[in-house]
Amino acid sequence: MKLYYHPLSGHSHRARLFLSLLGIEHQPIQVDLAAAEHKSAEFLKLNRFGQVPVLVDGDTTISDSNAILVYVARKFGKTDWLPQTPALEAAVQRWLSVAAGEIAFGPAAARLITVFGAKYNAEELIARAHRILKLIDEELAGREFIAQAHPTIADVALYSYIARAPEGNVDLSFYPNVNAWLRRIEALPGFVEFQKTPVGLAANS
Repeated sequence: MKLYYHPLSGHSHRARLFLSLLGIEHQPIQVDLAAAEHKSAEFLKLNRFGQVPVLVDGDTTISDSNAILVYVARKFGKTDWLPQTPALEAAVQRWLSVAAGEIAFGPAAARLITVFGAKYNAEELIARAHRILKLIDEELAGREFIAQAHPTIADVALYSYIARAPEGNVDLSFYPNVNAWLRRIEALPGFVEFQKTPVGLAANS
């Protein structure tokens, strides 16, 4: 297996984290985004969208971080990480949608401003981030993980951009349940840290 990634991409970190949590050997290949390597003809053959991460497993190529999580869980039969009964799987898929929606257009987008210089409305994105974080904090009340009593790929999909939300000037101090959940993820065997960038609120911590 080869994983094409960038160390400051939360989407890449999702894939790296899950492979590490499962102890799956793979070859990490860093893509130089600053040099537009992700827009090269060679890379576009792997992913027409020109985005990381991309997982290459023999003749199979999977792009999109959440699709990679699903593929890896299915390939290795990890039904604890991705249940196969309809109701339990739907509970996990619900949070994959949140990761691709509210998280991507909230804390992840706010971080793009400070880390990559994206020209977005910071105030709007920070407010959006707080709305979803409040909901997640309420969802985690009285439970350790977001979809089941144990970690699933839903937790992996949500972790990276929430953990680095302060880099986008999103204050996590209001969310005790979220912070406790972050620490539980970080205590899992095989956890790998998402590279930190000293920007936003993180620059003062």
